Amino acid sequence: MSEETNEVQGAEPTVAETEQTAAQPAKPASKAAAPKKTLSDYGAEGVNDGSFDWSALEGYSAETKGKLETMYQKSFNTVAPHEIVEGTIVAVTPKDVVINVGYKSEGVVAKTEFRYNPDIKVGEKVEVYIDALEDKEGQLLLSHKKARALKAWDRINDVFTNETVITGYVKCRTKGGLIVDVFGLEAFLPGSQIDVKPIRDYDVYVGKNMEFKVVKINQEFKNVVVSHKVLLEEELEQQKKDIISKLEKGQILEGIVKNVTSYGVFVDLGGVDGLIHITDLSWGRINHPEEIVQLDSKINVVVLDYDDEKKRIALGLKQLSAHPWEQLSADLKPGDKVTGKVVVLADYGAFVEIAPGVEGLIHVSEMSYSSHLRSASDFMKPGDEVEAVVLTLDREERKMSLGIKQLKEDPWNSIADKYPVGSKHSATVKNFTNYGIFVELEEGVDGLIHISDLSWTKKIKHPSEITKIDDQIEVVVLEIDSENRRLSLGHKQLEQDPWEVFGTIFEVGTVHEGTAVEKNDKGLVISLPYGIEGFAPNKHLKREDNSNIGLDEKADFKVIEFNKDEKKLIVSHSKIWESPKASDEVEAKEPKEKEAKSGAKAAKADATKKSAEKTTLGDISALADLKEEMEAKAKGKAKKSKDTDAE
Repeated sequence: MSEETNEVQGAEPTVAETEQTAAQPAKPASKAAAPKKTLSDYGAEGVNDGSFDWSALEGYSAETKGKLETMYQKSFNTVAPHEIVEGTIVAVTPKDVVINVGYKSEGVVAKTEFRYNPDIKVGEKVEVYIDALEDKEGQLLLSHKKARALKAWDRINDVFTNETVITGYVKCRTKGGLIVDVFGLEAFLPGSQIDVKPIRDYDVYVGKNMEFKVVKINQEFKNVVVSHKVLLEEELEQQKKDIISKLEKGQILEGIVKNVTSYGVFVDLGGVDGLIHITDLSWGRINHPEEIVQLDSKINVVVLDYDDEKKRIALGLKQLSAHPWEQLSADLKPGDKVTGKVVVLADYGAFVEIAPGVEGLIHVSEMSYSSHLRSASDFMKPGDEVEAVVLTLDREERKMSLGIKQLKEDPWNSIADKYPVGSKHSATVKNFTNYGIFVELEEGVDGLIHISDLSWTKKIKHPSEITKIDDQIEVVVLEIDSENRRLSLGHKQLEQDPWEVFGTIFEVGTVHEGTAVEKNDKGLVISLPYGIEGFAPNKHLKREDNSNIGLDEKADFKVIEFNKDEKKLIVSHSKIWESPKASDEVEAKEPKEKEAKSGAKAAKADATKKSAEKTTLGDISALADLKEEMEAKAKGKAKKSKDTDAE
């Protein structure tokens, strides 16, 4: 045979040829066999161009040909480009996965498309997308990733509707969470939905397969949000029911510190969380739970209370040890001195810890003998070590009151010796009232200066007119009430009562220059020489031209009433010009009035303080000198008149 004939004879017969050969019945050997035509009789060209005449073969009928063609067609899947078909994995290599889709050749898919399922094995059924039946090398092109992506959205909606649990591959970390490959789509896993407890490091989940539930879908933007936390919560919910059903008050359990907050500690009891409030961590006061427990540490706790419906469990740590009050010395009693540390400071007092978990209150009133309202921060600050005296002790109620002023001697025990009546002292102004000034002579010794004891000559409306808070003021002790711890003090008593002298200067009928300094409904207050004030009623304010004297105006005023006992001086301007000048009585009084006026003006020129100033000892001295001068002049005039009469 020629080489071409050998190549044809050596060609692999098709399935149809094989079946056709097998279907032909064998001829009896005894009969003379008719010469048969073989494929070699036609050559390769006849086979390739379809010109081979099958009917020329003995026993190959048209019916047999139809059956064989049907069988041949059924042995292959009909595949077309851009379709999704199901294939079978026939081989897995380190880089590729070989898949048979029933086509004349297998397809090869990169193994990276199966990252979500690293455990793939031969024989598994997978869906693939037909990219092309043949590439330039005659290879069937398949894609598992595209197949998943095309069918993924329908699957996503289906699992979302049915709340089906799915498996996804965590591809990478992103801001606020993780990106998960689900059915070939990228879904978002928020950080808060990774676990039931806070996650510090998201990277530990990258590259892992996890189970999820689809919790949110945005149909418009094709966004998918998944959650792993909901699966854990469902599992934990059942665990909670089991654990809570077995709980009993007073039961001691072991747990792990799950979270530490400023108000308490959350403890994981093995599927259910309980809270230890900060007040149940220690018998003593603490500023933050971190002083007692650390995150992720194992601790024993006692069940204080629980709520089946709300799934809340109240736990305690300090209850595992005896209460410190039970260990307090039985010998401790009121009057004993104790030492402790200030743990809490408030306006009303300070809490002092004399032993871990044992505190006493020092009320602000027990910090000083002073009656002035003060804050506890004026005496101490948190962390200070203080010594105190036990005032009251109630072991049943676990309450104790302390005092520190009791460590000092009460100044009122010797008040009469230190501040006798009539003694003069310097005091500090502490407070004003409408009726006087409260001053402090020393810590714990206070007194009141009544407003009427501030000035002899000036009517004080409010104490702030003459002094201010924290100023020093000179006082005289007027009265002592040791029982009620009260001192009555005076300021004007430092000087002699000038009204004894004023009676000779401001006699009825004398005229003096004054200034209107205050107005009320009844008239004007007139400031006169030597700091004394008089009052001019409205009807005595008319001038000769029938106009009235106004505020801040100066004018001459005649004294029409002087009352030393009531400290009252009434003056009039109208009486000056209304008085009958031609009468003998007036003429007799006129020289005396002029003399008094002249003396008053002279005294005014010598005085160093005006009407708004308060009286001083110097003023009293000047008044006394003036009185003596006036009396001397009066005696001189009388003597001169007597000598004239004698001549």
